[in-house]
Amino acid sequence: MADAHAKKHDYHIIDPSPWPVLSAIGALVMALGAIAWMRYAMGSPLPFLGLDLANPWLFFIGLVLVLYCMFGWWSDTIKESHEGFHTRVVSLHLRYGMIMFIASEVMFFVAWFWAFFDASLFAGEAVQVTRSDYTGGQWPPQGIEVVDPLHLPLYNTVILLLSGTTVTWAHHSLIHGDRKGLIWGLALTVALGILFSCVQFYEYAVAPFAFKNSIYGATFFMATGFHGFHVLVGTIFLLICLFRAMRGHFTPEKHFGFEAAAWYWHFVDVVWLFLFFCIYVWASWGAPIAHH
Repeated sequence: MADAHAKKHDYHIIDPSPWPVLSAIGALVMALGAIAWMRYAMGSPLPFLGLDLANPWLFFIGLVLVLYCMFGWWSDTIKESHEGFHTRVVSLHLRYGMIMFIASEVMFFVAWFWAFFDASLFAGEAVQVTRSDYTGGQWPPQGIEVVDPLHLPLYNTVILLLSGTTVTWAHHSLIHGDRKGLIWGLALTVALGILFSCVQFYEYAVAPFAFKNSIYGATFFMATGFHGFHVLVGTIFLLICLFRAMRGHFTPEKHFGFEAAAWYWHFVDVVWLFLFFCIYVWASWGAPIAHH
């Protein structure tokens, strides 16, 4: 009788899980919180059911919920892997899922690039609605001093390129059974990711323009800030992989969790190269540069 109920397929029918719906709620709260934070930065209210939601705290509430769901969902996935549920077919589908996730992220960045190029390439055709929309028929708009692309942005470019090298070193070490090389490669990648975020935070702190003062600042901070958020997520992803590597979770034959993190990190690297050359270099060509 037991044999009649034994599993005879390579698929994994997962148990009911709260993480999809909680993640959706967290993402919605974080998105609304980002809008509320922008309205707060602009000094504008965001009325909802008699309340003014214009504050930065809603965003952080959503962020905490998303991070909690990431921890719980990844923990369940790791547990399922150790229990033998990640068969060859399941592993293939996990790869498909990660590829589709990265593809959806690409479309997010397409939206930010679209907004930036629409404002920059057609600066003379924009219809002014508010003072912040004024470009004076040129890009960057009149009165804007830009960030020096050969200073902090170039420094961050070198950091991300180095991090792509170290994560590849970690992957190569894992495939060849070099656990020490895997741990060192991941540790260096995480350190470089943290360094990138610190440099970008400093760049924002000394930027000669603000998010709310011009369409240039709005499109600049949205594109680079969205990427910076992805760097933060990727760093956490790799940090978890580092902890797992130290506990011996990965083997040369079975390490999709690390592969997914490496794919994501290389995606972040490539997007930054487009941001650097399009937004920092091309869009600031000939504009006055702020020196600090």
